[in-house]
Amino acid sequence: MSDLRRYSRQTMRRLITGGLVLLIAVGGILIYWIYGAGAAFLGIFCILIGLVPVGLIIIILGIMEWIVERNREQ
Repeated sequence: MSDLRRYSRQTMRRLITGGLVLLIAVGGILIYWIYGAGAAFLGIFCILIGLVPVGLIIIILGIMEWIVERNREQ
């Protein structure tokens, strides 16, 4: 790959996705194993609700980056 920034972005995206999958899957399985199905559902729900602000920040930063790139071309 000649574009190292693109490669870095792609790698970071994959690492974050893998970490979130591990957090939700392993966390959910452990909660299910120790406390049962109802607690596992609630635990996964709380993890996902806790990630909403992070998602909103990522969306806002993505929009800002898009605006900057669009204005740079002009």
